[in-house]
Amino acid sequence: MARDYAASYHRLSAPFRRHPRWVTALRLTNRGIEVVMYGAYLVMVAGLAWRGFTASGSWSHLLRLVLIPGGGFVLLSLVRRYLNAPRPYEQWPIDPLITREKTGNSFPSRHVFSATVIAMAALWLDWRFGLPLLVLAVLLAVIRVVGGVHYPRDVVVGALCGLAVGSLLFI
Repeated sequence: MARDYAASYHRLSAPFRRHPRWVTALRLTNRGIEVVMYGAYLVMVAGLAWRGFTASGSWSHLLRLVLIPGGGFVLLSLVRRYLNAPRPYEQWPIDPLITREKTGNSFPSRHVFSATVIAMAALWLDWRFGLPLLVLAVLLAVIRVVGGVHYPRDVVVGALCGLAVGSLLFI
């Protein structure tokens, strides 16, 4: 972590602060990616459930699609609760671009983990569906840091955990 994260964050967020519409766009993109990711996951689950009635093997795919990401989510949540790492705005005098009242549970980023594991699940089903979601997961990681709700290490580890859990689908 930088010796003076507040100064680093101020430099990082300065272009957005000079353009209030950019802050609005950052917040809307953050929310939009969340909606797209969770919507994509619901579509995948519903699609496999629907196919389960007509195609052999779809039920086992559905089970993997629910249990592997779900198990990873629970495990990551337990680790976060145990570590209870503070968020940047708790430790430094910064005004985050994404307003958040929550304290602790910053490491690793569960938003980025979830987006990454959902993208990996989509890659597992069809790379043409998964690749754009993986790009959105990377964008979300950047947004969470620029938004001031996570340190870079939080999103990097969240993404790596998402890649690791998501790769279990391919085994």
